Amino acid sequence: MTEKVIYQLSSPGRMGANLPDLDVPEKPLGSLLPQGSVRENLNLPEVSEPEAVRHFVRLSILNHHVDKGFYPLGSCTMKYNPKINEYVARFAGFAQIHPLQPEETVQGALKLMYQLRTCLLEIAGMDEITLQPSAGAQGELAGLLMIKAFHQKNKEKRTQVIIPDSAHGTNPASLTIAGFELVQVKSNEQGIVDVDELKKVVSKETAAFMLTNPNTLGLFEKDILEIAKIIHDAGALLYMDGANLNALLGIVRPGDMGFDVVHFNLHKTFSTPHGGGGPGAGPVGVKKKLEPFLPVPIVAKEVDKSGKETFYLDYKRANSIGKLQAFYGNFAVLVRALTYILANGPDGLRKVAEDAIINANYLLHHLKEYYHLPYPEKCMHELVLSGIKQKAKGVKTMDIAKRLLDFGMHAPTVYFPLIVPEALMIEPTESESKESLDEFIEVMIKIANEVKTNPEIVREAPHNTPVARLDEVKAAKDLDVRWRG
Repeated sequence: MTEKVIYQLSSPGRMGANLPDLDVPEKPLGSLLPQGSVRENLNLPEVSEPEAVRHFVRLSILNHHVDKGFYPLGSCTMKYNPKINEYVARFAGFAQIHPLQPEETVQGALKLMYQLRTCLLEIAGMDEITLQPSAGAQGELAGLLMIKAFHQKNKEKRTQVIIPDSAHGTNPASLTIAGFELVQVKSNEQGIVDVDELKKVVSKETAAFMLTNPNTLGLFEKDILEIAKIIHDAGALLYMDGANLNALLGIVRPGDMGFDVVHFNLHKTFSTPHGGGGPGAGPVGVKKKLEPFLPVPIVAKEVDKSGKETFYLDYKRANSIGKLQAFYGNFAVLVRALTYILANGPDGLRKVAEDAIINANYLLHHLKEYYHLPYPEKCMHELVLSGIKQKAKGVKTMDIAKRLLDFGMHAPTVYFPLIVPEALMIEPTESESKESLDEFIEVMIKIANEVKTNPEIVREAPHNTPVARLDEVKAAKDLDVRWRG
């Protein structure tokens, strides 16, 4: 049965809260607010507290999330979020402070940010960092603006940024907003950057090469040292999109591979709740030559003669690209990320990456006979299959994704990366047990067999969800969420 909207549960006069008696002089609301800001006829629902609670609990059960079931959304690293992270983020000293408090009253929070800074620099092999960006895409923009400022400082006008044909969609968007021209380089038959093609497109106009490693096919760019040399010899910089950092933890560091800039997705790699547009955090680590251009403020530390540490926000940076946003990003995400890092420790973080890689290759091994494998290499933390076998029988990848919903599983990323037709991009993460992976394998094989014997059941999926197949094009183009009860 479809859940009613809360207005349908409303009954005149029903209340869910008791307000205290008014103990101050009564004034009309219109006299306290600017003219025209007071709405009339609000038509708010009138429900009791039990009705309100049950309504939203029922809605939360309908929604899929990492606490409910398998969430193999490729490139998003939807790992389980340990509850210890939530517990620490709710400490009064973190949850009840305000960004406008004097620095001496929030030394604990500043120390936490400084400690997170230190951990991330060690993990990535970088020299300095900003914790301010509130998303990976904003981190990309910050990194590109720093690269632009670096070249301008050196009196070079470089106008182009190279990206591979398998790049994340945010990469071309970010470089365009930063004022660069996009230059694309092809992948080779192994699914990694074609070095010979890269040599052809690098020029004196090249400001940077943006690369994800492992790439969006889940493959490690094994020629990365040669790529770094090509880029650096051209006077350009090498940027790493850190979306897939989960595969590298404790194994290899971006800075050691030759990257000059890397952004982190704390909400992905270091396990904080995300999805549906937020929240997130996208710190950016840089090598020494880019440090002067970091956005303000930077979390810094002073140590007096007695050894006492004082933490502060450093705004005195003459070459900074400026401020990215109000205050200092999503602080609660920073708390959760550091909690996760400290709980795992160096050895634990390496095991995170190793287990993620093992899980992905386990799925690849069992599914490659049923779905097309475009690049038959061992993958890293995620794998990309293709539904072209199924499409030949009249079933699209989107149909497979919808059919998965009938089994209580979230669909993988579909139709990305763009260089793979009918792509299914699957990232199990390290959080999943063998039993969970086996269940997914069983369902995927079942769907592949259904395509052969009863394709209609897949084409018409989902069958067990509260709402059937939606017109997604109309939903995107004609968004209307008004209630017409």
